[in-house]
Amino acid sequence: MANQPPPMESLPIATDTVVTLSYVLLNEKGEAVDQASTAEPLIYVHGYAQIVPGLERALEGLRAGEQREIAVEPADAFGEHEDAGVFEVDKADFPDAGEVEVGDEFIAQGPDGEPVALRVVDVLPDGFRVDTNHPLAGQKVRFQVQVSDVRAASEEEIAQAQAELEERIEESESAGCCDHDHDHDHDHSHHHEHGDGEVLVTLSKKSS
Repeated sequence: MANQPPPMESLPIATDTVVTLSYVLLNEKGEAVDQASTAEPLIYVHGYAQIVPGLERALEGLRAGEQREIAVEPADAFGEHEDAGVFEVDKADFPDAGEVEVGDEFIAQGPDGEPVALRVVDVLPDGFRVDTNHPLAGQKVRFQVQVSDVRAASEEEIAQAQAELEERIEESESAGCCDHDHDHDHDHSHHHEHGDGEVLVTLSKKSS
């Protein structure tokens, strides 16, 4: 009887593979702050900075079916917290200022027209203190991940991932900031030139 060939081993995660995974993101206190379920997983092309850099490096070589808890330092997760990202804005600059509460998120327009995500951290008598840092900036976070599938990316998928990466690099360079696209659901920009608040040309409530 002829020998049967061994079953094909699943691909390891590497550049130009499409990865499907579920995860739970834990903040420094161990609280779950984000997740992607097996029913609604995260699907990305590996090697193109579509997820936080520390997580992307740690996933390298894993295969479908594997699970890991991965700790990521701030610099390789959502960045260090920068004091210049916290500043005050007049209430007149906010739509419906009387209804604004701590924790509300807005999208402002920077001097070059780029969107700037900001979060209200304090209500003042004549304005608000806002923070443009990512909510998890400065925190060592943990990802509990389970890899569901790894496959080779198509030429079209690779081309699209490369184009998106180049676009993000161009946006970062034009903003004078070496920012990464940190997370698929947390696309907060890290611009540091608005300590005077004058960049806030327009404000709109961030959709939930």
